[in-house]
Amino acid sequence: MVERSGYVDGEPCWADLVAPDLAAAQRFYSTLFGWTFLDTGADFGHYVMCLKDGKVVAGMSPPMPGAEQTPAAWSLYLMSHDLEDTARRVDAGGGKVIVAPMDIPSNGRMLFALDPSGAAFGAWEPGQHTGSQLFDEDGALCWAEVNTREPDAVDTFYQGLFGYRQTRVEADEQFDYTAWSLGNADPVAGRLTMTEAWEGIPPHWMVYFAAEDTDRAADRVRSAGGQVQHGPFDSPHGRIAVVVDPNGAVFTMISR
Repeated sequence: MVERSGYVDGEPCWADLVAPDLAAAQRFYSTLFGWTFLDTGADFGHYVMCLKDGKVVAGMSPPMPGAEQTPAAWSLYLMSHDLEDTARRVDAGGGKVIVAPMDIPSNGRMLFALDPSGAAFGAWEPGQHTGSQLFDEDGALCWAEVNTREPDAVDTFYQGLFGYRQTRVEADEQFDYTAWSLGNADPVAGRLTMTEAWEGIPPHWMVYFAAEDTDRAADRVRSAGGQVQHGPFDSPHGRIAVVVDPNGAVFTMISR
């Protein structure tokens, strides 16, 4: 079990789900990953902590009051130990801060932003909550990538934001992928260029959860009321399935 007590700046550290039907989401992810759930109460908007084997791995919440029509979606958070500096870098790099740095009492601080291509992401400054307590384990966050039609602008933006070292791993007309690393460490995230095949899909960050067996997990997705959009298929990095939960939120599973 890969337990994590913290993350360095720029690492994907957390993911949470906005779910119009919170009960349906809990049933689905309990069946899929064996998650259990802890409602943090009215003071925190009934934000729900998702646990795997007693460890916090993700969050979910209903839409904010007045925004009940918000579509279901997974959001990714990148670690930042200085949100004010991150906010300045977002603006300087051509992005837009849409939720200014705000306190989540005793837990930490967050902001939400758009990159220059319009993909939304969060940044988290830790307090008592330091991010997912498991990483790259069955039912836990294991990877994330931004899907965009503006690869050069996006690479430049995130390099300015967190200093990623960027390495082109695939490049042709059909598949253009860059891996992002921090210093000399292994890659922590990636950027995929969207082609014509992605027509109608806006730029976004894709959240990946680890699965012990992608094919069996895909079967559980179907039996629990979700849909398998793509796969399962083999890749150089593992067996992948892109799926949709019963609320309509898209995410990816991978077994290595």
